[in-house]
Amino acid sequence: MPLSGTLKHHSSYSRRIAWHSAIIGAAFFLLFVTVLLTLTWQKRVQQHEQLLAHSRDDLQQVIASLVDTLYPLQQYTQLACNNVSRELTSRAAFAGNIRAILLVRDGNAYCSSATGAFLMPANDISPESELERDRDMRLLEGTPLLPKKPALVLWVKNPGSAETGLFATMNISLTPYQLLASYHPEITGMALVVGNKALLSGSNNVVRASDLPASLHEIAFNNSDLRFVLFGTTLAPRDYSLTLLTGILFSLLISALSGLLLTRHQRPGKEIMQGIKRGQFHVEYQPLVTAHDGQPYGVEALLRWTHPTEGMIPPDAFISYAEAQNLIIPLTQHLFTLVARDAQFLCKQLPRGTRLSLNLSPLHLASESFRRDVQAWINIMPTDHFNYVFEITERSMVGEKSAGEIFAWLHENNFKIAIDDFGTGHSALIYLEKYPFDYLKIDRGFVQSIGTETVTSPVLDAVLLLAKKLNLKTVAEGVETGDQAAWLVNRGVTHLQGYLFSRPLRPENLVSYYQRQRALS
Repeated sequence: MPLSGTLKHHSSYSRRIAWHSAIIGAAFFLLFVTVLLTLTWQKRVQQHEQLLAHSRDDLQQVIASLVDTLYPLQQYTQLACNNVSRELTSRAAFAGNIRAILLVRDGNAYCSSATGAFLMPANDISPESELERDRDMRLLEGTPLLPKKPALVLWVKNPGSAETGLFATMNISLTPYQLLASYHPEITGMALVVGNKALLSGSNNVVRASDLPASLHEIAFNNSDLRFVLFGTTLAPRDYSLTLLTGILFSLLISALSGLLLTRHQRPGKEIMQGIKRGQFHVEYQPLVTAHDGQPYGVEALLRWTHPTEGMIPPDAFISYAEAQNLIIPLTQHLFTLVARDAQFLCKQLPRGTRLSLNLSPLHLASESFRRDVQAWINIMPTDHFNYVFEITERSMVGEKSAGEIFAWLHENNFKIAIDDFGTGHSALIYLEKYPFDYLKIDRGFVQSIGTETVTSPVLDAVLLLAKKLNLKTVAEGVETGDQAAWLVNRGVTHLQGYLFSRPLRPENLVSYYQRQRALS
């Protein structure tokens, strides 16, 4: 939509801003959710790795302590069971998690800390243990004394001896490690894998390693076939729900902030203030002529806006919007500045006493800064060159309490007052009787109806008769044809303004116009 249309229909900006804000909010939501899920994913991976490392280190410390207990006992494999059984029992009792320590000589277990002397092939106790290795660890579903409770069996071979050394069975449970994992709802289970067997959390059953579900993470023990395995997902459902909820809340906040910023940045009022700062406004001057001879006697200063992308913006659009948004005062102050700048050039070309007419908003008249603004403007205008007229739109007349005082001050300072667009409001006659106007400007709508045989012509006749009785000078706006001019002159209109005589002109073209008129006269 062109800017002029936007100024007239500001609601379209609200829809556009709402749409843009929604897009920004949605984009932020996607970005926020993606980033937060990525960060949460990385955090969960790190937490899982730390959990596995802690579990591994804890179990490795237990195994290292067991090895330290077994090494001094290797010498006992050369002795008879009755000579060392009491010492084995004592060592096993004070070792904590040890179920039994067995002495093995030439592949046969012959002494136990739990049962004393006996004789059994070592492979019957732990079929998968490799006795030729210096150290070997296997997972058992149970032991003879506790057949339904899994145990770790550790083999430590005597240096230089074949199948001679020590077996130690140790209680093993994943419950402590599972308690740590319970803080992570995304973890559904864990397992300790030893060779081709695994101990599952929860049930504490020994299963084949090949039957385990797909692992989430795993970590191996140092120089061993053991490894801890985690099962589950990296992110829990609550991670997704919390991320989505947080994303929605923040995206709504971002949408609201975007709407506020876009409203401040894109609103037409912002465009107007930027236009003032960037010099997009200029003034054009439309000549006013005396009715009896058609000679120029003054000009009306008309503010124009050339937008860098939208081009010329109709005055009715930006002025009415400036009034609605309380921007008319800075806009009028800018008009004063522009007119004062042009006046330094025009005063050298236009005759002394030229009437200079400006439109004022009643909102500015009623403001506290009005008198200061007018006085500051006069101070920078050429001295004693122009006669000033302020035009006030009758449709939005200033409040009755302050109007009389303001009008009196203007007359005291040699300003004339014109009521603009007369006849288009609902209280025109009351204003004419109440306030001391000097000029009555006839709205172009009345002028355009001349010769059309509408009901407007009798109304216009009545307006002109009223102005004559009140001794007011009349200015007809929008005169475009000779017939309109003749009709108005015949009925006593004193001044004319319109395209029939001249369009609004830039200062240099206005000077040329005056020069041509002087040459013709």
